[in-house]
Parts: sequence; structure tokens; C-alpha cells
Amino acid sequence: MTTTETSVVHDLGTLAHRLAHPTRTRCGCEPPQVLADRPDGTVVRSGAIVAKAHAADTDREALAARIALAAAPRLTGILLPPLTAPERSPTDSGHPEPSGTPRRPGPSEHPASAPAPRPVTLWPFGAPVDPTDPEAAPWAEAAVLLARLHRTEPPFRLPPMRGPAKAARAVARMRAALPGDPAVLPVLAGWRALPAWARGEAPVPARRAGFLCHGDLHLGQLVRHPAPDGPWLLIDVDDAGVGDPAWDLARPAAWYAAGLLAPEDWSAFLDAYRSAGGPAVPPTGDPWPELDVPARALTVQTAALALAKCAAEKRDPDELEQLMIESCARIATLPPELAADPAS
Repeated sequence: MTTTETSVVHDLGTLAHRLAHPTRTRCGCEPPQVLADRPDGTVVRSGAIVAKAHAADTDREALAARIALAAAPRLTGILLPPLTAPERSPTDSGHPEPSGTPRRPGPSEHPASAPAPRPVTLWPFGAPVDPTDPEAAPWAEAAVLLARLHRTEPPFRLPPMRGPAKAARAVARMRAALPGDPAVLPVLAGWRALPAWARGEAPVPARRAGFLCHGDLHLGQLVRHPAPDGPWLLIDVDDAGVGDPAWDLARPAAWYAAGLLAPEDWSAFLDAYRSAGGPAVPPTGDPWPELDVPARALTVQTAALALAKCAAEKRDPDELEQLMIESCARIATLPPELAADPAS
């Protein structure tokens, strides 16, 4: 961990702790807990408060719209609402300043009037999915939340869902980490087999656009709130916006196609989504004409990130990572009419 990252973690912990105990100077609670520490998101918890420093290159106007979305009344019971808008003041060193009082943002509120290297938002703590109990994974509950999200009319103008942009960013990260390495060739071949809209190089086809989407659905994006037994809610709206709702089903679809998600879990997810009226796939029949391109894109994204991570850690891909890389090779061999979206 770098000095800057350590300082950000410290400042977030201080901020969360002060807001969790606004009237105390001393307490006997546990030290702040680091939930994530990456360039694209550092998350620290103290008691009932979670503080998140977003990526330094975050579009602050888009972030403000996304935070306002999570606070919008029509998303109650679907998205975890925030405690604050992005923090307004950085410290002189450029780290998030621990200041302010929790409050809900309005839809028109924008983040910092003075730009900060990493905008900070505050959230209530929710109990995450237990990674040690895969049989209890809430696939059906996640599907119902997605269906409700996709059926909700956007409450105000929102930026595009960032799924295709994230896939492109993953491929760029892989290329930078492994320049000229033949290991990237299957992933690049799978990437080139995708239509331009799935690579973030063209607008989403009209029939796929305009739906309210999460943009980065996986089980780590669900929590119970209030913890520990409240209803499941979706978290992390950094990639939310309008776009193709099939993208939110793409990661479990890709895992199922690669053999990483059990057929019964995939069926529970898909059946629950359809039963809740989700618009991403037809209510009956084969879902793959709608899911195919997004699932391929998520396969490429996962493989690209795996190779970049392997390069950083100086190791070979593990068995699961290798499966996704091999899936990219299969994507590249498909006939053009199967690899492209006829509406793109």
C-alpha cells in the first residue's frame, strides 16, 4: 500500500468514525475497517457509517447525478440511499477531508465547488453477501431488484450506464500491463469480435437504450439494510445510468456459459427476473439473443482484468481465470452473424 493510499484510508476512517460518534470524544468501538482499497474506490467502515473515496478521474457532475439517483424516492427499496453528496473540501495534501454532517442530497445537487482529487461519499452500513456460504447467495433476490430497477422510469436526466466503457477500460489496462505479450491475443480477438456499441465505440442500439441500469452487477453489490437482517438492496451506483438492461444480467450469464455458475443458480436468477417483469429478456423462450453480446463483453472484461492482475502479481492465471481467457478464444471463432448484434 502506498503512502497516499494509507493516508486516504486513514482520513476516510477518521471521517466515518467522527460521523458514527458525533457526540463522543472517546469510545470503545473497533478501529475503522477497510472494505476496499483500489484506485477506483477506497471504502472504509466505522460502526454504522461507510465512507467511500471515488476514483480521482471521476466525472463529478455524473457522480452527483448517480448519488441523487440512489436518494430518489422512486428508488426506495431498490438502491441503498446515501447519507451525503460528495464531500466538498480536500485537505491541503489532496486527501479527503473528514468534515461535514450526514445529509441527503437533492437531485440537482452537484459535488465539490472546489475540485478534489477523490470525491468522497458517505453511506449507511449494510451487511454484505456471505462469501463462505455460496448456497445462500441471493441470486433470486438480486434478479428481482434488477427487474424493479429496469422497470423504473429514470427520475431525471442521467448519464449513460458505464458498462461498455468499463469493458474498454479493462482491455486498455491489459494492453498496458502486457505490451506485446501473446497471452493477450485471445482476449483481443474476443474483443474485436464484439459490435462497436459493446466496446463503447458507438451508441447503444435504440431498442436497447433508455432503461435504468446498475452497470456493474455482481453479488458484491448487494447488502442487507438495516444490517444484519434487513431487505437486500443494490449498492455502488458509480456505473449506473441509462442503457441496455441486458448488461446487468451479463456477468451471471457469462459465468454460467463458462461453467462458473451452477445451472440451478442461473435458472433461479433468470426465472426470478422474468417473474418480476424484467424487460431485458423476453418473458418466455430463449434469452440468449438479448444476453449474448453483453455476456461476451463481460467475458472479455473479466479475462482482461485477470491478465492485468496476473501481470501485476507476477503469476500465471489460476483455473477460473484461465476458463475466462479460453472463453474469449471461443468468442473469436464464432461466425460474424452470431458475434454481432443485427440492430447495431
